[in-house]
Amino acid sequence: MRVGLYPGSFDPITNGHIDIIKRSLAVVNKLIVGIGISATKTPMFSLEQRMAMIESEMGPIAKTMGTELSVTSFEGLLVDVARQQGANLIIRGLRTAADFDYEAQMTSMNRAMAPEIETVFLAASANVGFISSTLIRQIHAMGGDVSPFVPRVVLDNI
Repeated sequence: MRVGLYPGSFDPITNGHIDIIKRSLAVVNKLIVGIGISATKTPMFSLEQRMAMIESEMGPIAKTMGTELSVTSFEGLLVDVARQQGANLIIRGLRTAADFDYEAQMTSMNRAMAPEIETVFLAASANVGFISSTLIRQIHAMGGDVSPFVPRVVLDNI
């Protein structure tokens, strides 16, 4: 059984995240979306809001595809969370070459700590590869329109 863990802050979930989640649902039997908790960041949305948005947006799609979806939160090492959740794949979305450089280094460290867990990279689709949660938060804070970059559920919660 292929169990994937897709980690991120998802603050907020973007159309780029949706792209990676949809494509991940096609390659795993179960997908765990792991929301990382950072003590140094002040989130735009609470953990509960982020979990609810992901579940409402992606739950019906997962059911249609016949893939189990769960959403959880975590602190600490990603490989520890993967083990605790029974994941044998870590799924990472890539937007740019800079993302690849960083992720390749992290993958090597994760493999050294947990050789039984494989990392899979999914390149973002061209139409969403430029979107980041950080940019969404900045645009929103300055009064800009984020509607082209996030699902309706985010707009309903702003």
